[in-house]
Amino acid sequence: MTDADSNSAPERKRGSGVKMVYDLLRDEILDLVLPPGSPIDEVQLAERFKMSRTPIREALVRLSGEGLIDTLPNRSTMVSNIDFLNMHTYFDALVLMYRVTTRLAAEHHRAEDLETIRALQVEFAAAVEAQDALAMIATNAALHSAISEAGRNPYFTSLFNRLLDEGRRILRLYYQSYDDRLPQRFVDEHEDMIAVIAARDVEAADRLGKAHGEQIVHQIQKLFTRGERLDIAL
Repeated sequence: MTDADSNSAPERKRGSGVKMVYDLLRDEILDLVLPPGSPIDEVQLAERFKMSRTPIREALVRLSGEGLIDTLPNRSTMVSNIDFLNMHTYFDALVLMYRVTTRLAAEHHRAEDLETIRALQVEFAAAVEAQDALAMIATNAALHSAISEAGRNPYFTSLFNRLLDEGRRILRLYYQSYDDRLPQRFVDEHEDMIAVIAARDVEAADRLGKAHGEQIVHQIQKLFTRGERLDIAL
């Protein structure tokens, strides 16, 4: 082994450690396993992952850059709170992307796209049948990402995937508002959207995409207007 190889091996190992910590903590934050306001302790994380604090700190820097953790004036670290005051900006973007991606899919999809979309719909329906909230969130995101890809605009796909990913904490509250028992009608809504995409009915796809996004917004807003306590514990 050369000196260069010897020097690069620890770097690769360290880099993979950073990614592992980052991926696991990010999923736990977005799935509300680590609720907003939870303290983040580097020492405890180092013990948990059995590594030094350096890769832990690098992973936390990445999470901080995504707005998922905050460093307080006393240098302690916590999971970021959800910015409910500015949630309307997220909702506006989400509804718009449901509309445009469904519309473009109706216009530009190929036969193989429909096969992928229908297979993912089967997975979503199975998750609803099992009432597995985390599986519902994951399969719903995969389905709408596939619809977006069928629209042949990678910029919209990238933005929509980002919105769906960043909104996982919001969607977790959305599912909890139904006591984690999502009604069958959402499976039916997907079926209707797939049908108009397959029929290349662009206007109907736009209309159904808009309605699908708006019902998510209205359900979450009802939690606020009723003044209910948002219980985010799993």
